[in-house]
Amino acid sequence: MAGYRAVLGGHVIAESSDVVLLEGNVYFPRAAVHEEFLRPTRSTSLCPWKGIASYFTVEVDAVRDRDAAWTYRHPSPLARRIKGRVAFWHGVTVEET
Repeated sequence: MAGYRAVLGGHVIAESSDVVLLEGNVYFPRAAVHEEFLRPTRSTSLCPWKGIASYFTVEVDAVRDRDAAWTYRHPSPLARRIKGRVAFWHGVTVEET
């Protein structure tokens, strides 16, 4: 399986080959994410089949990307593969390694 990494401002935010690919997003295991770069926000969104997503601001040095990471803490049974995983978007680049 290919490895992936998430990068912001030249810093690797997450890196793993144990990822789940779902709907064009790469979900990293929480243990593969450098938590020091994540700041929880109050933002949430509802996906009809995955459940409620909670968001994080990704912050590296002077670069701050609000709500650029999300997780499904309690996904629906259909999406249980992404429980405890984090995905990225906005200014965070996810690349295959």
